[in-house]
Amino acid sequence: MDDPHIDEALRAASGIRMGEYCGARAVAAHGDVNANFLALRDGCGIVNMTWRKRLRLTGEDRVRWLNGMVTNNIRDLAPGHGAYAFFLNPQGKIQADMYCFNRGEDLLIETDSSQVEGLKAAFEKYIIMDDVEVADGLHPMISGFIGPKAADVLAELVPGSNVHDLAPLELRIAAHNELTFEIVRLDGAVTPQFEVSMSTADGQPREDLLRIKPPQASSFAGYEAVEMLRIWSGRPRFGQDIRERDLPQETGQDRALNFTKGCYVGQEIVERIRSRGAVHRVFAGFAFESGPPQPGEKITVEGKEAGEITSSATLPGDEGPPLVALGYIRREFSKPETVVQAGSISGRVAKPPFVYVKANT
Repeated sequence: MDDPHIDEALRAASGIRMGEYCGARAVAAHGDVNANFLALRDGCGIVNMTWRKRLRLTGEDRVRWLNGMVTNNIRDLAPGHGAYAFFLNPQGKIQADMYCFNRGEDLLIETDSSQVEGLKAAFEKYIIMDDVEVADGLHPMISGFIGPKAADVLAELVPGSNVHDLAPLELRIAAHNELTFEIVRLDGAVTPQFEVSMSTADGQPREDLLRIKPPQASSFAGYEAVEMLRIWSGRPRFGQDIRERDLPQETGQDRALNFTKGCYVGQEIVERIRSRGAVHRVFAGFAFESGPPQPGEKITVEGKEAGEITSSATLPGDEGPPLVALGYIRREFSKPETVVQAGSISGRVAKPPFVYVKANT
């Protein structure tokens, strides 16, 4: 029997730290976290995304049914394409986020490990007389290739995959060395991001991508650097910045919404917000002169409570460490350069992706 302590010792000797992220055990860092972040931002970082899990929807009614469950248009997805979407409760509050892909023979749902069981239970509750089955999908090792050089590295690793031609949320199957690769280009990111899984001819998942030496011009990274990149680029994460009390339009993720698809759970509230033209608060970025403040810290403007911090990070920078955060602020205070206070720390509203900003006192 394998000794887990030996694996831990080997990881430690290689500079690998482990932790928990989005409900799963995952690599926190490969050596220096700042170096991991810079690889993701400026080059190509390869990430073992153990926290990404899948559900598989089958049955004749699957497309019609899922279209009535989530906020984006599933009905018109062509095979090999996907959409980012929210699942809401009847009051219009976000209960989960996910990617939905039409693979022809089924619909693939991908979300975080922390969400997958709750989402499956919620979906099953809504299946009444519909010909739909929700099952756990195979959970292959999903590797993230992230950064401006990611497509070049991936093209070298999987010749003939033509990844440079992939549209956002297009899914492509490529074969190389008797292995099958499923490659998706993600959407809405400041820097290019791809997800790759690998299987054998009989469909069995393979993990070799993370057992080889990283290709030239790339390096391995962990979830701490992924979090830094997420905050740098201004992307909210469910469970951290998006909570079950939040409304879709407050998050700024318009890519998750479709206003012409017809009815779905919570649609009446989303449409009411659209018709009235605004929400009271918006998702925003902030740059601070010290700190940065911790998630949960209240934001004030001129002594008035104006919002809250949901994520924060200290990033490597040429002119000093950018101290940045994400959170919500009342719409009337959301203009860039608006001076804010988070506890005793002074800062300003700033638009991601962040550059070094020193707040004036």
